[in-house]
Amino acid sequence: MFKHSKLFGDSSAFDRLISEFELGNPGIRVERQTLPSSSDAQHQFYAINFQARSSAFDVLAVDVIWVAEFARSKWLRDLSHLLPSGEFTAFFSGPTRAVTYEGKIFAIPWFIDAGLLYYRKDLLQQYGFSPPETWDQLVHIARTIVGKETKLYGFVWQGKQYEGLICNALEYIWSNGGDVLHERRVVLDSASNRKALEFMRDLVVSHRVTPDFVTTDTEETSRRVFGSGRAVFLRNWPYAWNLFQQEGSMVKNKVGVALLPHFPGHRSVSTLGGWQLGINRNSLHPEAAEKLVKFLTSPRAQRALSLAYGFHPTRKSLYRETELLQAQPLLGQLHDIFEQARPRPVTPFYIMISQVLQSEFSAVIAGVKPADMALQSAQTRVEKILAHGD
Repeated sequence: MFKHSKLFGDSSAFDRLISEFELGNPGIRVERQTLPSSSDAQHQFYAINFQARSSAFDVLAVDVIWVAEFARSKWLRDLSHLLPSGEFTAFFSGPTRAVTYEGKIFAIPWFIDAGLLYYRKDLLQQYGFSPPETWDQLVHIARTIVGKETKLYGFVWQGKQYEGLICNALEYIWSNGGDVLHERRVVLDSASNRKALEFMRDLVVSHRVTPDFVTTDTEETSRRVFGSGRAVFLRNWPYAWNLFQQEGSMVKNKVGVALLPHFPGHRSVSTLGGWQLGINRNSLHPEAAEKLVKFLTSPRAQRALSLAYGFHPTRKSLYRETELLQAQPLLGQLHDIFEQARPRPVTPFYIMISQVLQSEFSAVIAGVKPADMALQSAQTRVEKILAHGD
């Protein structure tokens, strides 16, 4: 039994892939069941079933932020033997870091996501700008263009109090040399992190390139603003590209993508997303499960899934294949973005840490609490979480 969220539209291409696996492995039959699309609902399902030591499913699709938690709880099988050193380096480094816990591999990277900057290339060209490399450049470009265009926002992103806010905030923090944890030590209360959060707030109140409603924005609401031609810049995930290029889109052929900006003296960093394949420690069919995981994460399967559904492979070599690049020209640009994508803190306690950061960071963006107070509070609360966990 293979459990996963609803990852596919028309499942026929994936069904053919499963049939191919079954033909190559006589005696193994794969059953699939989909879970609710909500990541929280999926996490709850797995936690309940793992705690009950259920063997009702064998293979599962694991969110990038769950692996350490599931591994510490001894819910996943150790899959280190499936990725010897040479095979390990065939994947992007971000996903391999995310699936590694205490030196062992507990899931195999399946497909990858990362934050990126969308921009109106027609407007930037019209006003003589190149894509921004620093956050200050983004502000300057946005303010200049908004000052000359009507009914246009400068920069939209995900500022609602949810996991998406953490993905955004970490990109400012990391691109200013900051962090949440360093070798299991909490390093939230720092000058670099304070500057990053203050800048996010300033995008709304001082620079005024981000609208007030950012505190309600998710991926889809911000995508719709940009997709309706009402923003110069957008931070979002790669999925939005195909929607912008659809027939009837108001921004079709007007959109470019780039690495997210960074602060001076530092480098661009994107938050890693994506899914991995793990095996239930209580599986009654571990050998068959391993064969399925190896097959679905192979170059052959990742290529097929990319062509059929636009999934982004975790294997770096596929980004050099002409067939894929012709079918999905964006892949050529995504390679460099994925190379520098970074996982959220790889810790068994990430879900609890995220809840703390969501409330504290949201308070800063909304102007309820200054950045220094929010970071001091977050530092204390996260230290208590880790102390209790140890």
